[in-house]
Amino acid sequence: MGTMQLDGELIPKRGRRKLSDEEVCAATRKMRMLRSLACGNKYEKLARAQGATAIAGVDEVGRGALFGPVVAAAVILPADTRIRGLRDSKQLLREDRERLEAVVRARAIAVAIEEVDAETIDRVNIYQASRMAMTAAVMRLAPQPDHLLIDALRLDVTHAQTCIIYGDSLSISIAAASVVAKVYRDARMRELDAEYPGYGLASHKGYATPEHREALRKQGPCILHRKSFAPVMQADLPWEDFVDEDEVEAEVGAAVQEG
Repeated sequence: MGTMQLDGELIPKRGRRKLSDEEVCAATRKMRMLRSLACGNKYEKLARAQGATAIAGVDEVGRGALFGPVVAAAVILPADTRIRGLRDSKQLLREDRERLEAVVRARAIAVAIEEVDAETIDRVNIYQASRMAMTAAVMRLAPQPDHLLIDALRLDVTHAQTCIIYGDSLSISIAAASVVAKVYRDARMRELDAEYPGYGLASHKGYATPEHREALRKQGPCILHRKSFAPVMQADLPWEDFVDEDEVEAEVGAAVQEG
């Protein structure tokens, strides 16, 4: 039985939706393109040439998951750091990620991790939740950076920033943040698998695999599923379990005042 890679995890091909030829070709082309990119210090050197001394790479993981938080990490590495094999966490096997994460933590000047929960994701949308997590991670760094390298986003902070498309495949600092965030979130998913059994969280980490979709169909979502995401929204939701008592109280109070 063959395998495919989803967010850095190898999963069986059996049981998944058959991809069209166009999808296979597009996915293959993108993966080949990403693997061809060189992850190095180019952007760090450019920032230092502009006067930066503490450069933080920032990235998030879990944006496309159906369950649990989106997690962001910010990492400041010493100048001219080289870590062999470090690249976008989605292109690494678990054992390589965990080994590289330990190396990053040992060499880093500072590391910070933040997460934004599913309830907030549903309230503000995943894009804003990702930016919230990244901003919080940056603000937790000590020392504070004077330049940010960010994968495809800009943050509402006063720090100088460089937004890099495919940054986690091009910048060692962003790749370091990607690996740290991924290892942290995967560990959280394995912990939550014991608290919310039956979904297979330890294997797919909350992503929309056939196993996860089938579990949603059979037992419905739990409180940590993202209700605003289509596969969860379309499941047979036990809506009474998702009642927010504060929202209900506010609605009742407003109704009384209007009456």
